[in-house]
Amino acid sequence: MKQAICGYHQDEENHWVAQLACGHFQHVRHTPPFINRPWVMSLKGRQAMLGHLLKCKKCDESAPKDML
Repeated sequence: MKQAICGYHQDEENHWVAQLACGHFQHVRHTPPFINRPWVMSLKGRQAMLGHLLKCKKCDESAPKDML
């Protein structure tokens, strides 16, 4: 199921995590050449992706909401 990005936070290793509208979290790493998400590296890039839909596997599995 696709869910909109509604915010971000960093985990304990300073990796960016998207907060989804459904209440789940999803890492949004930029680790080329395997994962290419240069927008994660800047505040402006992350703000531009607010509202963007990501596939949420946790919703597909009916997982409980994540908590900070």
